Amino acid sequence: MSSIFSRRAFLGAAALLPLAACASQEKPAVTTSAPPPSTAAAPQRHDRLVELEREFDARIGVYALHTGTGATVEHRAEERFAFCSTFKGLAAAAVLARHPLSYLDTVVRYGKEELLKSAVVTSKHVATGMSLRELCDAAVRYSDGTAGNLLLREVGGPAKLTEYVRSLGDTVTRMDRTEPTLTEATPGDPRDTSSPRALGEDYRKIVLGDALPAEKRAFLRDLLERNTTGGQRIRAKVPAGWTVADKTGTGDYGTLNDIGIVWPPGGAPVVVAVMSSKAAKDAEYKQAVVAEAAGYVLGKLT
Repeated sequence: MSSIFSRRAFLGAAALLPLAACASQEKPAVTTSAPPPSTAAAPQRHDRLVELEREFDARIGVYALHTGTGATVEHRAEERFAFCSTFKGLAAAAVLARHPLSYLDTVVRYGKEELLKSAVVTSKHVATGMSLRELCDAAVRYSDGTAGNLLLREVGGPAKLTEYVRSLGDTVTRMDRTEPTLTEATPGDPRDTSSPRALGEDYRKIVLGDALPAEKRAFLRDLLERNTTGGQRIRAKVPAGWTVADKTGTGDYGTLNDIGIVWPPGGAPVVVAVMSSKAAKDAEYKQAVVAEAAGYVLGKLT
């Protein structure tokens, strides 16, 4: 697969596989609400990440945490980036936080006018509607934009999702719009933005921590592990036999993101949040920018 492609082609490339069942057996969680404190004396400069910014002509933000040791890798970790479709994992978590798992069988109806270009799954089910369980699957695993909007509608809209992340202790992430406008990613626009640290910590709490009860956490982790859109990002640099649970995001200005948890065999999980953007609205997409940053992080922490 070419590493350079248009955003339209990227959104259309989500695998049109049959909708997989979302039910899964519970998987043991690792860690609770807080990682061990870092023993680092001072922030470390990461010249390799600076080199990658020059190589890809991009701004790169990284936050990574080894949950066993507390060691971190940070580069522009506090800067704002457009989060794009990474919100979909948080939207699914917000739905799970509000309702029992049985509520996921609720069928949601929608019309053809709500279908977006990225509606790779929802476009097939307009006549019948889809259950919330199926919408979580479509939004998280296939990054279906219509499914993401329907999950937002279920929780009460963008402002309510912002309220949800505030309940996680995230004071940075703000959601203002729905798809497709939230992918505009205009430099300097604070709408629909977060930081690598904030998103990384959000995903740590919903996947590894106690933000969700164990059964709901296992459901969400299963979706993230079976994500179909991240093969050229964090997953591209993970050795065989390791486990990855991640959610990607893509927008204008060359925006490419991947927020994930990586489990080395027999080791403590590592949180990896990579966000990136470019100066030109129609900038080329090179997923290797995320893969190379993730590879550097994993080399430093594992």
